[in-house]
Amino acid sequence: MKYRKFTLKNGLRVILAPMQDTETATVLIMTGVGSRYETRQENGLAHFLEHMFFKGTERRPTAFDISKELDGLGAEYNAFTGEEYTGYYAKVAAKHWDTALDVVSDLFLNAKLEQEEIDRERGAILQEINMYEDMPMRRVQEYFKTLLYGDTPLGWDIAGPKSNIKSFQRKDFTKFLNRAYVSENIVVGVAGKIDPKTVKKEIEKIFKGVRVGKKPALKKALDKQTAPQIFVQNKKTDQTQLVVGVRAYDMFHKDRAVLGVLATILGGGMSSRLFIEVRERRGLAYRVRTSTDLFLDAGYLATHCGVEHENLEKALEVVLSEYKKIATEKVDADELKKAKENLKGHLALGLEGSDDVVEYLVGQEILQNEVVLPKDKVREIDKVTAEDVLRVAKDIFQNKKLNLAVISPDAKKTRLEKLLRF
Repeated sequence: MKYRKFTLKNGLRVILAPMQDTETATVLIMTGVGSRYETRQENGLAHFLEHMFFKGTERRPTAFDISKELDGLGAEYNAFTGEEYTGYYAKVAAKHWDTALDVVSDLFLNAKLEQEEIDRERGAILQEINMYEDMPMRRVQEYFKTLLYGDTPLGWDIAGPKSNIKSFQRKDFTKFLNRAYVSENIVVGVAGKIDPKTVKKEIEKIFKGVRVGKKPALKKALDKQTAPQIFVQNKKTDQTQLVVGVRAYDMFHKDRAVLGVLATILGGGMSSRLFIEVRERRGLAYRVRTSTDLFLDAGYLATHCGVEHENLEKALEVVLSEYKKIATEKVDADELKKAKENLKGHLALGLEGSDDVVEYLVGQEILQNEVVLPKDKVREIDKVTAEDVLRVAKDIFQNKKLNLAVISPDAKKTRLEKLLRF
């Protein structure tokens, strides 16, 4: 992967990745703030602001003007808000890179944020919240994160509470924008069939007047626990959803690659331990997956599956049994090799398109202030030993680090508390 990084005089960073074997180009503008940078009164504002950027600028007065122009190019375009970042992008045929850059930068820098549009968009966001509330498979994962991090920004829903959505005014958006969307907290990336010199000149011209400032401070995660924790929502559903897992490491931790290998062995594919034990041998679930989520100063490993209501306890016992097993017995050489090749294969497959490449590069830069190249990640994975996996498993699979979130019509918290232990 070849790329070039520049820092403009105002502190804004630029990453350009020429890819001559593709016929596309992707523009991505990302700021290093998300829901973790909100106060309780602001919770939901970062996501709401993302919506408002598509509602019109002086040059493109309405949402229709923006979408019509991008649709006229056959573009793929959208935005996304996470806990620690917000991004805006457009992927186009390579010859249209300049138009994509012009449109995305215009909405990023010049959104009008009209009160009338804010009032109108409230309804759309409230319906988005309702939609996610009706998706137990997704909602249970949000409950799990809240269980870990509690009443702190990392534990809050990205979309925010409905009461906040109903109360936000234009001044709230401009205040957040001035604090968070500043030069030293923004990375502009373009990848694809481009001439880096030409693209760089255009970016310098467009972003010379961007707000100047430093990245706002981050409130540290609540990452301590002394006993197992359980959250149960009793709700009428056709399937019980559960997420069970443990506190682990942040994205900078020396054992982050080991943690990835460990999660892959447990539930990273159709030949993983939990897929075989939960689905193939017992038929308890259609889908079972173990993954990690790593933040700037915290992280976790968790297993998610959906089961028949009466099989909740059985499924939980199987998952915990596999957690205990991998923390007491070394994995064999074949299983370790398979997991490592799986991770490396997914890394390669995830970097085929210009959108994949620019999101990888800009994401690395915005979160870690450096780019760890794929080849360096491969080296980290290759270094992982069976002893490393056992050591990390012993460290994270402890009773005091266990957490369980459940959505089910009649789950009994007291019964689950007796089961949630190694």
